[in-house]
Amino acid sequence: MDILSNLKYAKGSKRNRKRVARGPGSGRGKTATKGSNGQLSRSGAKHKSWFEGGQMPLQRRVPKFGFTNIFKVSYQGVNLSSIQKSVEDKKLKEGLVTIKTLHSVGLVSNKKQPVKILGNGELKSKLQFEVNAFSKSAKEKVEAVGGSIKKV
Repeated sequence: MDILSNLKYAKGSKRNRKRVARGPGSGRGKTATKGSNGQLSRSGAKHKSWFEGGQMPLQRRVPKFGFTNIFKVSYQGVNLSSIQKSVEDKKLKEGLVTIKTLHSVGLVSNKKQPVKILGNGELKSKLQFEVNAFSKSAKEKVEAVGGSIKKV
C-alpha cells in the first residue's frame, strides 16, 4: 500500500531543465547551443517567419496575375429537379416559390444571397417563381408547365 509521503514520480517522467551558457564545464557553454554566427545567435534575435535574410522574398518573386472583380454577383443555383423532388416530398407547396420558401425547405443556404433557378431536371408542378435569375432552359420548362416567372 502506497503512503502519500512515499509517492515518487515514475522513472524517466521528470527531466531536468537544459541549462545553457553556464561555462565550458556544462558542455553547453561558449555558444550556448546557438551555433556559430548569424542573426539568430545574437541576443534579442527575432525575425518574421517570412523573412528570408534579405533575399528577395517568395511573395515578391512569384509573378502576379488576374484580379478580383468586386462587382461580381454570385448566385445560389437551384435545379428544377430538386424543386420538383421537394414538391413530391410535400416539403414545398404548389403556388408561390420565393427565396424564403426555398431556404425553409433547405434548397438554399443563405436567404440574403441571390438565387438562380437552373433548368436541370423536369418540372411537373405549376409554380410561380419570384427569384433573382433564371436560365433559359428553366424559364422554358416552367412556362411549358403553366407556371410563371418574376424577377425580384
